[in-house]
This record gives sequence, C-alpha cells and structure tokens, in this order.
Amino acid sequence: MRNTIIIIVFALIGFLFYNSTFIVDERNQAIVTQFGKPVGDPVTEPGLHFKIPFIQVVQYFDRRFLEWDGDANQIINRDETLIFVDTFARWEITDPLQFFLRLRDERQAQSRLDDILDGETRNAVASNTLLDLVRSSNRESLVTDEILEELDVLEEISVGRDAIEAVVLERANERVADLGIRILDFRFKRINYSDEVQRNVFERMISERNRIADQFKSEGEGEARAIIGDKERDLAQIRSEARREAQEIRGRADAEATRIYAQAYNQNRQTRELYQFLRTMEAFENTMDEKTTVILSTDSDFYRFLMGVNRN
Repeated sequence: MRNTIIIIVFALIGFLFYNSTFIVDERNQAIVTQFGKPVGDPVTEPGLHFKIPFIQVVQYFDRRFLEWDGDANQIINRDETLIFVDTFARWEITDPLQFFLRLRDERQAQSRLDDILDGETRNAVASNTLLDLVRSSNRESLVTDEILEELDVLEEISVGRDAIEAVVLERANERVADLGIRILDFRFKRINYSDEVQRNVFERMISERNRIADQFKSEGEGEARAIIGDKERDLAQIRSEARREAQEIRGRADAEATRIYAQAYNQNRQTRELYQFLRTMEAFENTMDEKTTVILSTDSDFYRFLMGVNRN
C-alpha cells in the first residue's frame, strides 16, 4: 500500500512538472496565455521554460521565413490592357505578442496579406505600363540597328520591374507594421496577357515577323539573282577566252605540222617517196577494207604504189 502511494505521488509530481514546463526549439517562438490573455513577455529563446500548470497555455508561432503565394488576377494596367498578374512573397513573425493580439494565427495572417498585397499589386499595375512591369533595365540590344528599326522594340523604360516590386514591398510593410509581421520580399511570378488579348498579340507578332521574313526573302532573292548574273557573265567570258586560246593553240599546231611536213617532204627524193607512200597507205587503210571494190586510174598514187610503178 505504501509503495502504491509513493508511485501515485511521483506520478502526480511528474504530471505537474510536465504541465508546468514547455520547450521552445530553434524553429519556434511562443507566448503564454492565461484564460485567453497573454501574460509575460514572448519566449524567443530556445530551451526549457515554465508556466503555471492547467491555467496557462502556450501558443507557438513559427520563427522561420514563411511563404505567401498570391492568386493570379486579371488587372488593367496604365495602357488599359487586361493582363494576368501572379505574385509571391516571403514574410516572418517579428513580434509574436502583437501577432497574437491582432491576427491570432497564420491563417488569419495569410488572409490579411491577401488583402494588403493584392491591393498594392493592383495599385502598382494600374499605375505603370506593361513595358515597365516586364523589364527591369534599359539593357543593350544584341541585334543590329537596322533590325531594331524594323521591329520597333526595346523602348526606353521609366521605372522598371525591380523598382515597382520595391514600391509594393515598402507600402505593404507600412500597412503590416502594427501586425507583428514583416514582409521580407515581394516578386512578380508571372505576367501575361489575357486569352483574348494574347491571341491578338500573337497574331500581330506573327504578321510582323512574316512581313520582316518576306522582306529578307525578297532581298535575298535579289542578291541571288545578282550573283547568278555575275556567275553567268564570268562563265561566258571564261568560255570565250578558252575558245579563243584553243583556236590559237590549234592554229599554231597546224602551222607547226605543216612546217614539219614541208620540211620532211623537201629533204630528198627518197624521203619524199617514202613519205608519199606512207601517206597513201594510211589513206588506203582508212578508206578501204577487204570487201571494198576499187576502180583506179593509172595516174593515181594508189595505182602507182600498188603496181610498183615509178612515176619518174
């Protein structure tokens, strides 16, 4: 019986100790409430802490960076163009006591951030052009000036995307200053035209690119015709010069052959007879075969050489 009482006493002591302590780790911060009202200062240091058991309750809050993801909304910008704008932000709880008094929990904080950030986003988009919303700087062009003149792009911006995001962040932080939170960063995640406007823009872009492509194609065809004309002219000139040079070479060769024939013919009688015989036999071989019937005059070289008659 005594051991049972001791066990019960120790159990009660353990139970009381368990309900009178709480642990805060590095990821959290906490406040202690009594009958729904906060008591004492916020607990921001990690470790073991004490409270009154059964009466006081611990409320934990995340001390890490938290995410806010806005809904994609259709907004009309300063150009009176309907666009889809999707945003996101990062925030943190800087004062858990004030956060508890004003917002109670993260769900209420997310709802309040929806109102604040969406409102500031609409104001920023409505006050700026689409060009300022999508570009951050007047960057240098990577294309030639001639193409820029044709495309009519890369106009100068006056504000820029980074500056607009900074304005939204600053104004939103002013509105959450008494909520115990701080917005760390705000960014445009996606900016796009509405479906109807997008189709019109794509059609205009396609038409513009086709016009430029047709211009380049026309210029290319003109250049191609000029190159082909130059090639045909050069080819005709080369052929003419080659034909003239061939005729000159052939004339010189014929003259040289005639000279050699004349020189050989005029050397002596026997050489002339041999030359005439060879030329006659060559002609005979080229003009006759075993089936050819020939009628020869007694004055012809064929007859003289075949019969062995000496004209002299």
